[in-house]
Amino acid sequence: MRHLKNLFKRKSVPTLLLDSDDLGQTPRKQEPRPQPQKTAQTAVPRPDAVPPSPHEMLSIDCPDPTAEDRLCDENQQLGQGLVRQENWAALSKVIRAADADRTLTPGSMPVAELIAYGARADVVMATEHAIEDVDSGFAKALLSGVEDFEHVLDEHQDDYVVACVVAQAHIDIGWAWRGKGENNVLPQRNRDACIAHFERAGEIIAPFIAQYPTSALVAATCCAHASGPFNHQGGLRESYEKLIMLNPLNPRPMRALGNHLLPRHHGGYSELELEARRTAARVQNVWGAGGYTWVMFDAICSDDTACANLDVEYFIDGLRDILAHHSTAYFANLLAAYCANMTSFGGGGNERADSIRARIGACTEWIIRAHLTELHPMIWAHAAHGFDNNLRIRSPHKFAASGREDAMQVMTSLFRSELASGQRIVFTSKGPQATPA
Repeated sequence: MRHLKNLFKRKSVPTLLLDSDDLGQTPRKQEPRPQPQKTAQTAVPRPDAVPPSPHEMLSIDCPDPTAEDRLCDENQQLGQGLVRQENWAALSKVIRAADADRTLTPGSMPVAELIAYGARADVVMATEHAIEDVDSGFAKALLSGVEDFEHVLDEHQDDYVVACVVAQAHIDIGWAWRGKGENNVLPQRNRDACIAHFERAGEIIAPFIAQYPTSALVAATCCAHASGPFNHQGGLRESYEKLIMLNPLNPRPMRALGNHLLPRHHGGYSELELEARRTAARVQNVWGAGGYTWVMFDAICSDDTACANLDVEYFIDGLRDILAHHSTAYFANLLAAYCANMTSFGGGGNERADSIRARIGACTEWIIRAHLTELHPMIWAHAAHGFDNNLRIRSPHKFAASGREDAMQVMTSLFRSELASGQRIVFTSKGPQATPA
């Protein structure tokens, strides 16, 4: 903390590199339903004679489209409320229970991490706003919240939950200082502040790593620290390997590992391929070949070279194994939406990558026909935006509506021959069934 305070004795004003673009999206308008034509020989047709639109010929359940988002919000609000009440003992108790049970939401979000995020949200958001507003009281606003957290840490020196919350707050604030600009244009004061917060996070979490070797929350904090923008100490692969094996049912750390192993972060293409295969071997009993697919899942969306180097046969085997081992509505929607949007990812211009993305996109049909039983529109909406974790959603219901529209368009295209012949497609617990209209 002394080093952090020294940073603000300088007179220079930091240059901001934060991106404040609002990526909220409203649902697309449906195409107008066709109107009957009048003729000289016939009267205006009755309303029941109007042919149904293709969307009306598809029937699929859509249970509570915002349930996952609400559950995440509820857990975050729980942590936020307990900190506002200064009830750190209760916060520690509820996070410890979720951490011990490896509790996940239906969308594979660790509940312990969600509560911990809510616990630090006020301090992190206040600091982010202070970085955006460089008016009077700047240094005081930046340090007051995190200083309060440091005092709480002093009062709970042996509590690993409090240590994780405070360390993760420093990590989030470090990223706020880093912003989204290129390293070569980052002001020195921003760089120094970012490095200082990450160093402090490392100091806080270090004593608890050996003491709590089975805590997924401690392991996740170590991964977040090792993924820092100026980390030159290594340990990224080892940290993620530990977190993955503590709860192999959670695919999110595997996806994060692949993204962080891209050359623009902390790895290289050969290292990415090697770790994807190693991870597949480690989680083979849980996911089959799916471990390879999870590690490559996000990496090949944003990097054409990573996609061009992909073992596409192995990747598609992983898609099949994921659904064979975990044939849930959530994973069916996730993989279907991912494949359906695959050709829109990447920068284009790489023929090999484009060809591989087309092959993955073609998997949409067999996933929907063999595994889809109900629609989760929020997943489809997030897929359309490349699963951007920083996406701000103004209206969850409008966002879900846009995802439903995307999904219905994909399914209408897949079943166009059945629909053209006058059949109705009804999704049941056994998948889509064609019935007479």
